[in-house]
Amino acid sequence: MFRYESEELTKWLEEAHGLPLVVRGARQVGKTWLIRKLAVDAGRNLVEINFERDARASRWFESNDPRVICDELSIARGVEISPPDALLFLDEIQAAGELLAKLRWFAEELPELPVVAAGSLPEFALANHGFSMPVGRVGYFHVEPMTFPEYLLAHGQERLLARLRAWHPGGEVLSDAVHMRAGEWFHRFTMVGGMPAVVAADAGGEDARAVRTIQADLMRTYRDDFAKYSGRMESAVLDQVLLAAAGMLGRKFSAAKVGSGVKHHQTAAAVDRLCWARLCTEIIHTAANGLPLGGEAKPRLKRLILLDVGMVHALLGTPAARGFPGAHSLSPPARDQIIEQIMGQQLRALSTGDHEPSRLYFWQRQGGRVGRIDYLLQVGTRIIPVVVKAGSAGSMKSLHQFMYDKGLGLAVRCDANPPSVQEMDLKTTQGDPVRYRLLDLPHYLAFRVVSLVADMQETQAP
Repeated sequence: MFRYESEELTKWLEEAHGLPLVVRGARQVGKTWLIRKLAVDAGRNLVEINFERDARASRWFESNDPRVICDELSIARGVEISPPDALLFLDEIQAAGELLAKLRWFAEELPELPVVAAGSLPEFALANHGFSMPVGRVGYFHVEPMTFPEYLLAHGQERLLARLRAWHPGGEVLSDAVHMRAGEWFHRFTMVGGMPAVVAADAGGEDARAVRTIQADLMRTYRDDFAKYSGRMESAVLDQVLLAAAGMLGRKFSAAKVGSGVKHHQTAAAVDRLCWARLCTEIIHTAANGLPLGGEAKPRLKRLILLDVGMVHALLGTPAARGFPGAHSLSPPARDQIIEQIMGQQLRALSTGDHEPSRLYFWQRQGGRVGRIDYLLQVGTRIIPVVVKAGSAGSMKSLHQFMYDKGLGLAVRCDANPPSVQEMDLKTTQGDPVRYRLLDLPHYLAFRVVSLVADMQETQAP
């Protein structure tokens, strides 16, 4: 299957800057597959060490001299490690966390040998060892679940994806056929998710029941992992908090609603651990009075989304037979939870330019009238509010007032309608006149929100 990360990893290898690369991401998102593919594509001899499978492998790294380390590995593995022709891959590096600090020696003394370290839980390794990462001596690369474009490519939908990429404001109207077909594929994506093993099964012709089984198996794998990073915390607490996070999708996460027997400080610690493991992502409240958005963040006021919508189906028990249920056959709460997850998942995967997931923020009126903006993005030097609707209609009173209060000129609405641009000129419920441009995107075009907004900003007077 095609992954956009392969292109970025190839660029890293070709730049030959000498910095080891730490690849991060939750389990089963495809990190190992990507590195193996990188070696094959580049014609490099892959020297792969998995520290979970071989608990004694760290003994080959006792020296601080990378040449001595390579010599030890050559003897132990019976392979010749020639820096211009090899790629050293340290997989599941969190099982030998002390080695993370030694990566600096490869950068300083053997820069011609590309080194990749991958792990699902490196933050836990850092927390459990008395060292910090060698700042400036390593690079970082984050791997997310597969995106909707990658999902389409896995199913041979290149022509459809090309049409979606070609649409732009002011251009040709997206045809009814394209809109309908893209909506159908997107709904299927919301049922399958982006975990590579699940996508492979779906693309390979497995029915919906088999897909649900794989999703449940992956969920059990994550739960089994809880013992590895729970520390003194009971894994049952992590499990209960994760279930609560799925149940509160789309709403403020409340520790009081996690369940009886789990104290507030336990919930806070569990959320931190789930976020470290990349199983959850926090969407933080911000006052949004200026940039950066994090400058006025309130971390205690948050929503949570999970790693992948497949986890949501496994936790909520979404049914499936030979085929997946239609959107309208799902209960309204379940439909809203799924849309909340899949939209947050897509926005999190938007490129930030530093190979890290995008930080997600939202705004909510404090006290008095009810009002919320689902997501706030920083595109260039502007704040872009994004509201999400599960269907094709819904009130935008909060958005109108937000645009007036913050003096913004461009907003995004994601819903089930075809893409369009509207010139809004109206009065808020408080009687305030407001004018702004609204970019209305169907859910399946959320992956293009940054590029489309940037294009519109170029044509909009500052």
